[in-house]
Amino acid sequence: MSNRKTKIGVARFWGTNCDYDVKKWVELAGYEADFLWFQDQFNINDYESIIIPGGFSYGDYLRCGALAARSPVMKSVREFAEKGKPVLGICNGFQILCEAGLLPGALVRNEKQKFQDRIIDLEVKNISSYFFRTSANTGSTQIKLPIAHGEGRFYGSADDLKKIQDNNQVWMKYTGNVNGSLNEIAGVKSLKHNVFGLMPHPERALYSWMGSGDGFLFLPEVGA
Repeated sequence: MSNRKTKIGVARFWGTNCDYDVKKWVELAGYEADFLWFQDQFNINDYESIIIPGGFSYGDYLRCGALAARSPVMKSVREFAEKGKPVLGICNGFQILCEAGLLPGALVRNEKQKFQDRIIDLEVKNISSYFFRTSANTGSTQIKLPIAHGEGRFYGSADDLKKIQDNNQVWMKYTGNVNGSLNEIAGVKSLKHNVFGLMPHPERALYSWMGSGDGFLFLPEVGA
């Protein structure tokens, strides 16, 4: 029997600043992690899943995530997603996936133009078949995660919001008006339910001394 660990790819861009946090989180959960440089493409068969971390890709010029969404590595991420394989975008990663058209909606400037940096309460509305599937064993869909963003307000047209709701694509909601997100949406899924995006940071919530240990709920047990 092979002892080779399951691999998760972690995409990196100029300005990514949560890459090492995500890599450590992935490794603590029992996986092997590879960094994927934004100027390169990769073999989609080499990875179990892909995570796009937070940060300020390309310095947030133009729009948050807009330039990163058009980089070479995203061609492979798109191919990966189209094969039905799981992709997770966290904070700036969520913005990148929306800009790439892999997730619905957009992330815009927070209400009252204020940067939000604190631990908040979330409600998991939609258990996934990959990320956060272990929550079925917790007996609760209420979790706590930290946020750190200035442009995390989820926005979409009335038609877009109806489609997201009708197609069961709302993944997580804030329990309160955190940043002005429409319908308190904190995370969404793709139509095929294999691409995920959320503004809070699970990789910053691994132990009680960090304010929450709920971050480990987002990665399935190795081999499960």
